[in-house]
Amino acid sequence: MDDHDKGLAHDLDTLGRRRLLLGAAGLAATTLMTAWGCGGSAAESTTDSSGTTSTGSTGSTGSTSSGTCAVSAEETQGPYPADGSNTINGAVSNALALSGIVRSDIRASFGSMSGTAEGVAVTLKLTVVNANSSCADLSGYAVYVWHCDRDGEYSLYGATDQNYLRGVQETDANGVATFVTIFPGCYSGRMPHIHIEVYRSLTTATSFSNKLKTTQLAFPTDVCSTVYSDASGYSASVANFARMSFASDNVFSDGTSTEMSTVTGSVAEGYVVALQVGVSA
Repeated sequence: MDDHDKGLAHDLDTLGRRRLLLGAAGLAATTLMTAWGCGGSAAESTTDSSGTTSTGSTGSTGSTSSGTCAVSAEETQGPYPADGSNTINGAVSNALALSGIVRSDIRASFGSMSGTAEGVAVTLKLTVVNANSSCADLSGYAVYVWHCDRDGEYSLYGATDQNYLRGVQETDANGVATFVTIFPGCYSGRMPHIHIEVYRSLTTATSFSNKLKTTQLAFPTDVCSTVYSDASGYSASVANFARMSFASDNVFSDGTSTEMSTVTGSVAEGYVVALQVGVSA
């Protein structure tokens, strides 16, 4: 049996193993701690002389052990989760059972599939916190992310010969799961987004039935406009994005207070996208 057929248990043997709401008294701390994007703060967008943009909600670092934060909004997993909850051509689709799914760089397909998703580079940082325990960082949890490619297609479904742009990471001592990926395209009917599932551990991140939270990450509109107009390969997203808004999006229309990411960077240098994910642990 090839390694890619042995499942997550083999990965574990092989590998060894948003949002914070600030009180009025935290204004000074907010200025110093903006990395992960916290709920209830005003959106900001600044551009320096080099053209680098910093956009999103002001917030705090993931190493918070006191305070009040919101549980991230529970959202649909959508039709393309590949987490064991649906089928493709009559067969259960579960990328979580594949050896190789535990990885930080999710741009390339893995196992028996090959190919790399092209697009503007993104470093994705998701900080998982316990909303029931003063926003304490949750280390050792597992985060599964997936999103469409720059053409708006999801691997295993639209792009049937690929399994890229899917991956699982364990949160570190600060509760942060880090991924290297690309900026997703905008397909008809949805604002650009990334899907997120949170699990209590890597050993439980094998099926949707064990998940603690399903939510989605939203992007500031100005960043999306910049990527789609300035970066190559995103031509299909321009018209789709022009027709969409958060008000018309069937997931984000009720608000994005716990899902709006903080974004820094540029098309040329790539972006850092950060979000705090609050769960009831």
